[in-house]
Amino acid sequence: MTDSPFGSVDLTNCDREPIHLLGAIQPIGFLLVLTQDWMVERASANIEEFLGLTAQEVIGRPLDGLFDDEAIHTLRNRVTMLRGVDAVERMFHHPLMPGRPPFDIAVHVSDGRIVIEAQPSSELSGDATNTVRSMIARLDQAPDLMRFLDEGARLVRALTGIDRVMIYRFAEDGSGEVAAESAKAGIGSFKGLHYPASDIPRQARELYRRNLLRIICDIEAAPVPVLPARDGEGRLLDLSLSVLRSVSPIHIEYLRNMDVRASMSISIIVDDRLWGLFACHHYSPMAPSFERRSVYELLAQMFSMRLESRERKELVEFERRARDIADQLLGAVASDDTLLNDPDWLSEILTSAIPADGVGVWINGSHAFSGVTPDAGTFRRIVARLTEISPDRVYGADQISRLVPDAPPSEAAGLLAIPISRAAPNFVILFRQELIRSVRWGGDPHKPVEYGPNGPRLTPRASFEEWKETVVGRARDFSASEKRVAETLRATLIEVVLRMADEATIQRQQANERQELLIAELNHRVRNILGIIRGLIRQSKPHDNSIESFVTMVDGRIHALARAHNQITDDHWGPAPLQALIDAEAAAFLAEGPERIRSTGGHVLLNPQAYSTMALVIHELVTNSAKYGSLSDSGLVDIDWRFNPAGDLLVEWREQGGPPVRPPSRKGFGSTIIDRSVPYDLGGESSIDYPPEGVIVRLRIPARHVSERGRDQARSIRFPRTSIGHPTPPPTTILKGQRMLLVEDSLIIAMDAEDVLNRLGAASVLTASTVDAALDFIAASPPTLAVLDINLGDHTSYPVANRLKELGVPFLFASGYGEQAKLPAAHADRPILQKPYTLENVARALDALVAPDAAED
Repeated sequence: MTDSPFGSVDLTNCDREPIHLLGAIQPIGFLLVLTQDWMVERASANIEEFLGLTAQEVIGRPLDGLFDDEAIHTLRNRVTMLRGVDAVERMFHHPLMPGRPPFDIAVHVSDGRIVIEAQPSSELSGDATNTVRSMIARLDQAPDLMRFLDEGARLVRALTGIDRVMIYRFAEDGSGEVAAESAKAGIGSFKGLHYPASDIPRQARELYRRNLLRIICDIEAAPVPVLPARDGEGRLLDLSLSVLRSVSPIHIEYLRNMDVRASMSISIIVDDRLWGLFACHHYSPMAPSFERRSVYELLAQMFSMRLESRERKELVEFERRARDIADQLLGAVASDDTLLNDPDWLSEILTSAIPADGVGVWINGSHAFSGVTPDAGTFRRIVARLTEISPDRVYGADQISRLVPDAPPSEAAGLLAIPISRAAPNFVILFRQELIRSVRWGGDPHKPVEYGPNGPRLTPRASFEEWKETVVGRARDFSASEKRVAETLRATLIEVVLRMADEATIQRQQANERQELLIAELNHRVRNILGIIRGLIRQSKPHDNSIESFVTMVDGRIHALARAHNQITDDHWGPAPLQALIDAEAAAFLAEGPERIRSTGGHVLLNPQAYSTMALVIHELVTNSAKYGSLSDSGLVDIDWRFNPAGDLLVEWREQGGPPVRPPSRKGFGSTIIDRSVPYDLGGESSIDYPPEGVIVRLRIPARHVSERGRDQARSIRFPRTSIGHPTPPPTTILKGQRMLLVEDSLIIAMDAEDVLNRLGAASVLTASTVDAALDFIAASPPTLAVLDINLGDHTSYPVANRLKELGVPFLFASGYGEQAKLPAAHADRPILQKPYTLENVARALDALVAPDAAED
């Protein structure tokens, strides 16, 4: 760096050069500046060459005194059509004065003045629309961004005939890289070279954004001044939108150092920002017509639109995947809030959305690490600094030293911090490793520069030989889209934290309420049980006044209640099977022959209250029968139950084969329990008859006390659904050894289904998208099992099903309509797998097909 009376000298001096106020144009055309009343206020010094009048002769005259009426009419119409501050209107092959050749004309407004620029016309270019259309069609076929850029450079060179066309892509810091290039043979290549931001200074980048196309026809041509140089208010003419604007001496020297004679730049605007340029270099003078320039500009605009569409599509897909991950994160933590403190799990989740090499978690003063991270001390300092500068927004840096200047060396060089709390400085921080890379510069970007022939302005770098720089201590920066995704994840994580706090509060309240309810319920039940036991003791007076008989009687009744209580508490105070009461009493009193009590009626569950009541009733029936009835001898007892039309349970106890029965002379406590418990406790009915052949008891238990099931126990879950944050169950082998045929017309769906079948252990999977392909597979090697999508475009898979049926190959159908799909009569009994294919529903369906008797859920 060199000292000067104008201040320190470096390449940023270029940023201060007023390149839009040069006061001159290129000599290939002329320029007029008009007032609002269409009087000529300024003119380029070369106007006589084109109109036969000097600048002094035209300045101050009305324009209609110079141009013919039709030209004036057309120009006024074009000025009327200008829309927006950066609008430019063009006309091609248009005469201005009688006897003079036609001109290409451009019109725009600058500082409230109308600026007219003209260049002699060349021949019309023909059908430019079809040319551009066919080129865009070629661009659309590019499979990826790199090929898209290469094709863009090639097409622009083919359209313009320029010696070298480069696509120059800007980085966020203003530096740039030659991302693609098409050049004639023998002139070398600049592709892959980087250039510092000073090569295209800020004001130049702004002009490129406003004025899409810029041509320098010949760097050796002398610029033509605009007269007078300043208006009445002392202002220079703003030539930002000029198509003929002259060139900065610094840029002329820059091009001369490259041996370039002419150049053209066409802006690539994406999402209203300057994404890059078509930078075109020609090694001889050139002067394309305004019409040709419009064609070039049209192609560049279409290229920009296609590029924006590609980037937006990638961004939408990227952010969609991030939203899916955010939803999964929310769902997983909602079911297991300990996952938020698991850095390995967080790392797996977050880095699947935003690539990173490590994750650090800071929650309430505690930290946890996964992968590549700085040491604990540096991490605490990072959190402290983030708390100061970015406590409530995502913060990214490609160098940790920006945050902690004296941080010790670490594998982790860059970070992206995501605040996850509004009340406390809690963060999830993604880290990236140091990316040591070699950057190829077009000349040394750090080389000191000296004064040149242009006064205090700088001579641009004179060498364009490749210069390499090794960049250390920095990571690959987090992109703008990755930061947007981080904001999405931040909102999700904050929602998780808030939800966890709310749920913790609710759970505490619910726990307190449940505890109070449990205490009240326990108190109520203990009092009831004590009351029942007291009643049993008071009512169980033996006939013989024997203490032993009394103890035996009370003990039996209390054990009956205990057995009932065990049954209903095994299922968390839920319904219990009636058969279990009978089995328990038979086992207690008929150890040598429990089969003497025969029951029919199927599996019936009684609710807890009814179950306790029936426990005492069944106990008294068995006890009395064992003492006095059929079970005291060699007789039998038949217990039958069924439902009446109202849903009530009707139970009948019928004894036979015992001693002759006589009605009792007095009614004891046991008979009272049998006769009155069901009506009193359950609101039902009971009756006892004493025919000689055996006692008959009939009970009606109201429907509200009965719960019926079709099986004796719940089915086990053989195919659990996987969930984020929980271990994935090991793959099953229900298809082990099976040769599968999958008929599916959608490639993506077929691939997913094939993955599922392989995970289920299939030996091989053949996929077919058409009936003919499937039949060919069957003819070549019949499968052992098949899954057939019903609808195959305009056809169905029924011909395949017919052939499989002939061969005896088990198969099932699949359909998005599920069980509502209508099958032909020949296959009406076939199972239908409802799409989409998932591991659990495919496993369940095929397991039933391979082993129909398997228990599953």
